[in-house]
Formats: sequence, C-alpha cells, structure tokens
Amino acid sequence: MKASKRRLTNTQIIVLFFAAVIAAGTLLLCLPIASKSREWTPLLDCAFTATSATCVTGLIVYDTFTHWSLFGQLVILSMIQIGGLGVMTIITTFSVFARRKISLYERKLLMQSAGTIRSSGIIKLLKQIIIITLICEGTGALLLATRLCPKLGIIEGLYCSVFHAVSAFCNAGFDLMGRYGEFSSLTPFCDDITVNLTVCALIIAGGLGFIVWQDILTNKFALKKYSVHSKIVLITTAALLAGGWLFYFIFERNASLEGLDTGEKILASFFQSVTARTAGFNTVPLNKLTGAGVVLMSVLMLIGGSPGSTAGGIKTTTVAVMILELIAAAKGDKDTVVFRRRLEDDTVKRAGAIISVYMMAVVISVTAICAVENLPLSDVLFEVASGAGTVGLTVGITSTLSGFSHIILMLLMFGGRVGGLSLIIAFAERREHAKLTRPAEKILIG
Repeated sequence: MKASKRRLTNTQIIVLFFAAVIAAGTLLLCLPIASKSREWTPLLDCAFTATSATCVTGLIVYDTFTHWSLFGQLVILSMIQIGGLGVMTIITTFSVFARRKISLYERKLLMQSAGTIRSSGIIKLLKQIIIITLICEGTGALLLATRLCPKLGIIEGLYCSVFHAVSAFCNAGFDLMGRYGEFSSLTPFCDDITVNLTVCALIIAGGLGFIVWQDILTNKFALKKYSVHSKIVLITTAALLAGGWLFYFIFERNASLEGLDTGEKILASFFQSVTARTAGFNTVPLNKLTGAGVVLMSVLMLIGGSPGSTAGGIKTTTVAVMILELIAAAKGDKDTVVFRRRLEDDTVKRAGAIISVYMMAVVISVTAICAVENLPLSDVLFEVASGAGTVGLTVGITSTLSGFSHIILMLLMFGGRVGGLSLIIAFAERREHAKLTRPAEKILIG
C-alpha cells in the first residue's frame, strides 16, 4: 500500500481525488430520489452535472430547481463546496477536528491544493480558509435572506440564500431561480441592488484566493507589506473588473442591456463583468450578446480568477506575468521585473505553457464541437470558453448539445478546475531528469 502511494505524485493524487468526488456525485444524482420526478436520470447527464458542480462551473443540462429534488440539490451543493475549497482542504479539516497529526506528505498535498509554496503555517492557513469561507458565505446568506425571505417565506428563503451564497463564493453559478422560469439565473433580480452587490462581493472574495486574504488579514491597509503575488492579483483583478464593466456597457447598451434604464444598465454591466470571472450567474439574457460582447466575455471567462481561489481559468497572475514578459521583451530587458523584484525564469515559462495549453484546448474543442453541431461559431466559442474557464455562463445551448459535445465540455471543466498544465503533468510527470546539458541551437522565430 505504501509503495503504491509513493508512485503517485501530489498532482496525480489531487486529480484522482477530484475524479473520485465526481464519480460519487454522479452515482448519487442517478438515484431516483435525486430527481423531483423520482425517476432515474441518464448517467451522462448526471456525470455532466457532477463535473460542473465539483469543478464549480455552473453549466447544466437540467434546470437545478425544476429537475432536482431537495436531495439532489444538496448533493450538488456539497460538491460545489468541496470543489470550491479543494478536496484536500476538506479532508485535512476533518483530520484537524479529529486531532489527528498531519503528516509531511499531507502537508505537501495541502500546499498544492491551496495554491501556496510555503509549508510553514499551512495548518494556520487552513483554519483561516475555513473561517473566511464561513464568514463570507454566512454574511452573504444573511444579506440575500433580506430579499428572498419576504418573497419565498422564512424556511425556503433561508435555504435559497445559503445555496446561492455558497454557489457565489465558490464561483459555481448554480441557482434555484428556475421557479421564475427555467434557466433564468438571476435575471428576475436584474434591478435588485442588494442581490446584485451581495453576489458580486461573494464572487470577488472567492476569486481573490486565500493567500491574498491571508495577506489582507495580516497587513490590513499597509499595502507596501503585501507580497508581490497579492499586489499582482489585486491590481490585475481591479483592472479586469473595471475594463469589463466599461466595455460591456459600451458594447451591450443597445443589445443585451436594451430595455433597462441607465442606472440598471450600469449595475447589470458591473454584474456581468464580475460574473464572467468564473461565477456563471447572469442578470441579463446572454443570447442577445453582440459579437463584441461575446469576445469580451470569452476573454474574461478564460482569464478567470486567481491562484489558490475557488475560481478556475488561466488565472490573473498568469496573464499578468505574460504581459510583463512581453513588455520586458519589447524593451530588450533580460529579466522580467515587477515591484523591484525579478520573476524566476521558471515562472515565466510556466505562464507561457499554461496559456498555450488553454489556447490549444479551446481551438481543438471549438473545432470538434462545430464539426458535430449545427451551431454558430460565436455560440460554440462562448460555451467552450465558459467550460474551460469553469464559468458556467451560456447563450442557452448547453442542454441542446449532443453527448459528444457534453464529454468535451466535461473534460474542459475538469482541466479548468484542476489546472490545464497540472492535468498534463499528472500523466507526464517524471521523478528523474537526465543530469546533462544539451548543446544549444538557435532557430528563427517570430
């Protein structure tokens, strides 16, 4: 048993844990008790839903409220929470409460799952992750309850508030608003400032990453003391939110935002800019997006959130590193420097590799789906970007796709949550490297 454990790398174990959660969720959702009709749900549809929930995406083939029973909804909610926090975080939390000593091997797994490179203070970080999660989700649920309880009653309102708070903080995008119309998401609350801003705050909080939150809690407003990682995350996140907000308003004011007054357009533009960062909710009909809006949302979805967060995607720091590298290359600088610190060459190479993996996955997936589906290229691109970035936004084609396309989206969602490069490493990682330096050779590029 010990020998087999040693043969598995940390990355491989995390990938297997996610796969195990998806498999368990699939089996539970197949049961008649999981559907409101009390009938068996097709296996592939259950697998798609379980993958979407565990990978905190939000793409669905059935409306969550109208198809799944309370049992089914709770299974989905559990997978969202596990997928959002990370499988190893959940497992280690039970170990801490059971007062079981955490081994060095488990600490290394937790480090990779939580997205940190420091082994010291990892248990303290774990406790902070749980506390931050409970505070954010609890506060969000209470704020949402002030709007939902008057509409749905105390019990149903509280349940829906908790469900949406967890879904928003974990950047999942699952909702229970099918009561107002199937696949309606949060469109019934397009003009509700409390619901919009609460959900936005939860999405942003979950997408920043727990390492950044640790910096914020430790250093408060002393920004100079923040790590380079936290500074890059905060600046890139602010730039993407502001840029997305502005350009969405410009592109969509006479399209998906049509019929709203100016104030509602501003609020809806901000919400769509936030939710494109791997959250999956929408307050306006996305099937009315302009071509420019599709491109904008697709880019935002692929970038996603930040490392060590509940979000997926290429990640903010990856994009920031590549932009800094491009600037350095244009200037002819040998090193990539930010905040008077030089970035390691390995970091720059990894950023380039991650973006390359995502771009290849998107191109191959779009081509494959277009080959079997009679759908516009823009719709397929939007769906693929949503799956790869674990976002969950759709122009309404998810439930109409064939099983082949659903399998492609499942692979994209899984790779997007685990990490595209991590998934490749999981199957290609080697323990030993040849201890020699190959002869250098020059080739022409560009």
